[in-house]
This record gives sequence, structure tokens and C-alpha cells, in this order.
Amino acid sequence: MTHELPLWGEITVTIFLVVAGLFALVGSVGLVKLPDPITRLHAPTKATTLGVGGVLIASMVYVFANEGRVSMHELLITLFLLLTAPISALFIAKVHLHLRERPDTLPEAPDSVGWAGYAADGPARGVRDVPPPEPGTTDTTI
Repeated sequence: MTHELPLWGEITVTIFLVVAGLFALVGSVGLVKLPDPITRLHAPTKATTLGVGGVLIASMVYVFANEGRVSMHELLITLFLLLTAPISALFIAKVHLHLRERPDTLPEAPDSVGWAGYAADGPARGVRDVPPPEPGTTDTTI
């Protein structure tokens, strides 16, 4: 059983898939080419989230144009993706901060409370004593 997609559906799905592929490509290249872990973190979390979002929107348009109904699966996946991507990026950034930076190497905090990651009396259990990279060098750890 084959269904022909209307022309507007084909064009819309194609546009969303091409845009999603470009975002995913930019995110992947950024992950490889950017110099340090924090900037490498931004490329996949931002661009790839938009890439997967574009694929999900294309899937929703396809189901709507083909079957005439709204697919809730894609909406739930999109919601899950938009909630989990920033949280996982925050956790990765915090690990990098605690493994590579010391409170005295960070810029001045905007308020008198200080940086939230260093509010405790000592380092978290399991934190290694690794000196931060020298200025001007590329940090190759992730």
C-alpha cells in the first residue's frame, strides 16, 4: 500500500531534512575542529539539537500529510530532547570546570556568593588534582 505525498508535503519534508542535515553537519564539524572542551561542547548541543529537531518536524509533517493526523511520538521526543540536552551539557561543563579549573583561575563572580561549583568547603569526592592548561595551549582532554 503506497500513499503519494502531496507536493506541499514533499517540499516541506525535504526542506526540513536538508536544514536538519546542515545543522547536524555544522555540529559535527564543530565538535572536531573547535579548540577546547567548552567550545566543543556548544557545537553538538546547539546545532545537533536543531538538526534532530528538524528531522522530527519533517517526520510530523510527513505523518500529517500522509495520514491526516498529528503524531504525538515526535512531540514527546522533541520535548524530551529539549529538556535533556541543556542538562547534559551543564553536567559536562561542570565536570570540565572541576577537573581543569581552580577558583583562583576563574574570573571574578558577578556577586559576593562566588561560583556555585566552588561553594563547598572542598572538592567533590573523586575530583583529581589536575593543573589547568597553560595559557595559549590547546586543551585536548574531554
